[in-house]
Amino acid sequence: MDSFIRVTGARLHNLRNVSLSLPKNKLVVLTGLSGSGKSTLAFDTLHREGQRQYLESLGMVTGFVSKPAVDSITGLSPSISVDQHHTNRSPRSTVGTVTEVFTYLRLLWSRIGVRPCPDCGKDIPPSYAEGAEGDEDAEAEQRPCPHCGTPVAELVMGSFSFNKPAGACPACTGLGEVIRPDVRRLVDGGKSVAQGAVKGWNAKYTDWSLPVLRAAADHYGFTFDADAPVDELGDIPRDLLLHGVESPEFRRHFPDTDPPATVSGGRFEGVATALLRRYNDRADDPGYRERAEQQGLLKQPCGECGGTRLRPESRAVTVHGHTIVEAARLPLTDLDTWLAGLRERSGGDEWLLVEPVVADLEERVRRLVDVGVGYLTLGQATPSLSAGETQRLRLAALLGSGLTGVLYVLDEPTIGLHPSDTERLVRVLGRLRDLGNTVLVIEHDLDVLRAADWVVDVGPGAGRDGGRIVAQGTPEEVARTEGSVTGAYLSGRLPAPASRGRADAGEALVIHGARAHNLKHVTARIPLGRLVTVTGPSGSGKSTLMLDVLGRAARRHFHGAGERPGEYDSIDGWENLSKAVLIDQEPIGRVPRSNAATYSDVFTPVRETYAAHSKGALTPGHFSFNVPGGRCERCEGAGVLTVHMHFLPAVEVRCPACKGRRFRPEVLAVRYEGHDIAELLAATVDEALTVFAGVPAVASRLRRMVDVGLGYLPLGQPATTLSGGEAQRLKLAKELGRRTTGRTLYLLDEPTTGLHAADTARLLGVLQRLVDAGHSVVTIEHNLDVIHASDWLIDLGPVGGAGGGRVVAEGTPREVAAVRASRTGGFLAG
Repeated sequence: MDSFIRVTGARLHNLRNVSLSLPKNKLVVLTGLSGSGKSTLAFDTLHREGQRQYLESLGMVTGFVSKPAVDSITGLSPSISVDQHHTNRSPRSTVGTVTEVFTYLRLLWSRIGVRPCPDCGKDIPPSYAEGAEGDEDAEAEQRPCPHCGTPVAELVMGSFSFNKPAGACPACTGLGEVIRPDVRRLVDGGKSVAQGAVKGWNAKYTDWSLPVLRAAADHYGFTFDADAPVDELGDIPRDLLLHGVESPEFRRHFPDTDPPATVSGGRFEGVATALLRRYNDRADDPGYRERAEQQGLLKQPCGECGGTRLRPESRAVTVHGHTIVEAARLPLTDLDTWLAGLRERSGGDEWLLVEPVVADLEERVRRLVDVGVGYLTLGQATPSLSAGETQRLRLAALLGSGLTGVLYVLDEPTIGLHPSDTERLVRVLGRLRDLGNTVLVIEHDLDVLRAADWVVDVGPGAGRDGGRIVAQGTPEEVARTEGSVTGAYLSGRLPAPASRGRADAGEALVIHGARAHNLKHVTARIPLGRLVTVTGPSGSGKSTLMLDVLGRAARRHFHGAGERPGEYDSIDGWENLSKAVLIDQEPIGRVPRSNAATYSDVFTPVRETYAAHSKGALTPGHFSFNVPGGRCERCEGAGVLTVHMHFLPAVEVRCPACKGRRFRPEVLAVRYEGHDIAELLAATVDEALTVFAGVPAVASRLRRMVDVGLGYLPLGQPATTLSGGEAQRLKLAKELGRRTTGRTLYLLDEPTTGLHAADTARLLGVLQRLVDAGHSVVTIEHNLDVIHASDWLIDLGPVGGAGGGRVVAEGTPREVAAVRASRTGGFLAG
């Protein structure tokens, strides 16, 4: 049997007729500059062909999985991919539900939970009845309280599920939060309705609504003064305007009067009520919901359950003194410790009943701890997880599958991991390999490269300058290869950037008493005019301190808006700054029509340039795929048509009218420097910069994208497919194009995500230039190159979760390296 996966003639995207052999049952790392072709080779070629061959062997139709552009691939195994894309954005999904740990906790509580009788208040012991967990959807049976005889419902698993009526809080239906209208953002209290007080109404809608409001007032026998400022309206007309005639807020004034039967008769819905109704009706449209929240809705913890999601009866049940809510709030490392102590605390019969459940729980929790997410809690919502955390949850599930002979393809699993956590992850990847699997990892982390059995360096550059195999072999062999940038970093021929050692000018931003989440009344001093990096193990409180506390406080200070900051006493030093810019990894667009060109504002001067070369026949609007005129109307400029498959997921097929090129023939006939508009959108930033070098408005924007390491990115790549790191660097490039006056504070959340060491050096150059210009840059980072290059470090820890939230060390990289208690310092010293 051949012990290699052999690829011959791979030429998809920028791959240049690549042929190589990968050893089976080994840990293989694909590395290279961003955009060099690693993902194309791993996911679009090897993974896709592995899926296609496996499905074909089962006799299944594989028309929806096309064969990649490759001559042949032999020795492939069935493949499983673990990428960086979120798969579950539901607010009902939590770490506990996606890992099934909470499912087993519910089983444990339903079997041995103790609860107070609702009548006499005495504890009702568990029944230990076989099958007490029951069918989650079945109605629980009744049994008498052993003390007073009051019938109480038997505990079942559904009693502890916030996704089932039996367990969900009735006030928030198990979401843990409620949506409330923010009246101050909905209406301008200083204006009258006739003057446009309702911010969501245009003049036409105001004119339509006023007669309805007056008719409602006539129906109930009061006067609605449309010319009076809203703040001066009485309670009754104000409740009518905001909540409508059918709301409890308004009906309390007229409990014995039926609402009007028709809109013309005064059946007014209410400004806040209408917005809430549309919000609930559009549950499957996150973009609309986000706009509604910005317009005038607030998310608040549910007042009934306190954000726990469960009914009061469910929250009262305990297992050895702990409620299931308390267990779900424990970091996974602490939950593992609590589970380990159950054997000693449980009696003989009780332990016999729950031993299989506890054993499974312990195994699942330990796998999660092993992949580096031990600081997470079961109650954390999955939409709030980073791409790296989501990927590591899936990796933990794979560890428990026991599959062998599989090709696993992973996309940068070390994203968001501290170097100390990376060591643990490498051991996990080794366990997957030792089960008899081939583990193929796309990675830039040098520690992972050194631990690999085989390394393939793709390059030598990005985009059209990549797509070749520069080096392959053991890490030592790649390190000795001349011409390999990766090899130069592995061998030390290219050293890590050093700190500039800027002197402390004395000005600083000082956060006093930060205590949000796991922060322990932290006081942190951030020197201004320097490159500052906040470090620490995953879950130690870095994002909480910088984004939830400082970032939100900055929005409030400079813009008077934004979410309420995390708890803190005070922040001094704002007078030394003119503005603050937060650049995080949140998606930049939720629709495929948004892309790198449109977000970066480069597409506007591009369209103007093409219009100028049409000799007056076409306008810039003709070169937009978002509006009628020059776009293909069959696909409305999307280039693809969506075919709904009834019981199967929808499939996108290339538009037969424009052949996927988005525009009408007369638009595509206009060429600039030999390229039509469709070809330009398919080009990378580097390629487009060559074409538009003579157009300053385009070239300057493209050059900033190259500077932040996005030269490989296709201009037309949909924003929905960008990784968190790519989205952040695109935001940074756009921000760098703004004219700044005064001194700016830049807050960045792991800007090196997805970057090769050479790209990191280029990005560091951009950040250093910002500091040289008098600005202040604060990054949250695990990358040792950035940490070494920083002027000042703030190291949080000493561990993640409840054991973190303290400043372990602060100072220059050399000073932090000398602090023994600092895990970051240990890696700096080494």
